[in-house]
Amino acid sequence: MTTPFPLRYIPAHGEEGENKEEGFKEDGRSEEEGAESQEARHLETEGRGGHRLARIPLPAAAVGILAFLPLCASCAVFERAGQSWWELRRDSSEQAPDPATTTEAVVQVYAARAVGWRGLLAVHTWTAVKRRGAPAFTRYEVIGWGVDRGAPPVRVNRMGPDNYWFGARPELLVDLRGDGVDAIVDKVEAAVAAYPYQDSYLTFPGPNSNTFTAWLGREVPELRLDLPPTAIGKDYLPHGLPVGRSPGGRGVQLSLFGLVGVLAGVDEGLEVNVLGLVFGVDVKDPALKLPFVGRVGASPPSTR
Repeated sequence: MTTPFPLRYIPAHGEEGENKEEGFKEDGRSEEEGAESQEARHLETEGRGGHRLARIPLPAAAVGILAFLPLCASCAVFERAGQSWWELRRDSSEQAPDPATTTEAVVQVYAARAVGWRGLLAVHTWTAVKRRGAPAFTRYEVIGWGVDRGAPPVRVNRMGPDNYWFGARPELLVDLRGDGVDAIVDKVEAAVAAYPYQDSYLTFPGPNSNTFTAWLGREVPELRLDLPPTAIGKDYLPHGLPVGRSPGGRGVQLSLFGLVGVLAGVDEGLEVNVLGLVFGVDVKDPALKLPFVGRVGASPPSTR
């Protein structure tokens, strides 16, 4: 009978020397060779310091990594939370081209971690456009501050096109330039004017800043917008409809007021939304989509 573990003979008292020698001779090894073999097995099963090495099952390791990722994502958020918001960085991230040297038309979409505790879960998104020969960008976004006191949710040029969002460096999602982009600028500005929630804002489930950016993506499919899974509010479909186009313009989604739903699109892949937490997989640009951390894997190109 064979066993999965090596057997070692333990001699009785007084027979140690004789049996030890005979044991090595039975398998054709000398005493020195046997000692070397035992030492090799000892080194295989023990680490430095004499501690036995443990094997971690692959599923447990995967769960541990996924549990650790939200902690990594939250480090910067906690660092910003320890400062007053008016002290946080809001200067240019130097991702938008200088209009003085770049005369061509440009359309860009950005996303940055939200301010305060919301940054653990969500990003804030906005769109910046520049016509050919224009001396400056025009930035469009939705902001909830002051809406309850009569301020409009859609704000124009509150900051520069690529500025840090209260300490968070923005990620460039879309970067269109050159021929034909002036026509896209026209469509973006028309979509801004037609946004159906010009007087209302709700952090969750929407309409919020990501609802606005997703609206632009649906109305201007040339953007081929792939919003991150942390863009909570993007699945709040206009007019409360349960079915609509995906923000990328080349897919379809079902959504119950942004609370639960599913999405399938060429640019987004497959997503499932449960109370604003999005889980999904992107096949086109291979990546997992997870709450808190966003994408894990390849990032879609910003140029189209």
